Amino acid sequence: MRPSPSGRLEMARAGAWVGAAALRSLLRPGLRLSAAIAWQRAQAARYLSARAERTMLGRIIRVDHAGEYGANRIYAGQMAVLGGGPVGPVIQQMWDQEKQHLEKFNELIVDHRVRPTLLMPFWNVAGFVLGAGTALLGKEGAMACTVAVEESISQHYNNQIRMLMEEDPERHKELLAVLKKFRDEEMEHHDTGLAHDAEMAPAYSLLKNIIQAGCKAAIYISERI
Repeated sequence: MRPSPSGRLEMARAGAWVGAAALRSLLRPGLRLSAAIAWQRAQAARYLSARAERTMLGRIIRVDHAGEYGANRIYAGQMAVLGGGPVGPVIQQMWDQEKQHLEKFNELIVDHRVRPTLLMPFWNVAGFVLGAGTALLGKEGAMACTVAVEESISQHYNNQIRMLMEEDPERHKELLAVLKKFRDEEMEHHDTGLAHDAEMAPAYSLLKNIIQAGCKAAIYISERI
């Protein structure tokens, strides 16, 4: 007995449903696998991105902490030689600001769980020797040192600011505010040095170039070690 037209329609519908179900059963594992692979790739990308950001921030905070520590030691050396003279209050004022900078980076290095540079004992001695040694050349020598160091630090802060602005200015706005503030204060120290006869120091250009070469080496090493 042949099925009625309505029966044939129902049979066709049932066949289509069975076929679609079979097709879904065949495709679903592949789709699940593709989705799993896509999810894993997204997770890996997020992990690598977060890891790269931690590395970047770690290098920034480590080297800036070392730089501010070294600057404090330089001013300590200068004050040991010139603190009792007419230029003592000027050096002390700049040193007080550097103490605030170091205090902030002491906080950041803990908040971000960043290991300080292993060369802190070396910068402790080297900074003091540089500060005291240039101060022995007189007020002009100390100020020449200030100009060289603060110019190097300001340029370094500018490089970091550009990097963070390109990365994500909103995400890094708090650190950017710190870097910009400290950059501006370092430039004030630079200008103070010029206003107090830094360029009158013996062999000013040579002295400045030597100190800045040392600053560049210190920055490179402190970022990595």
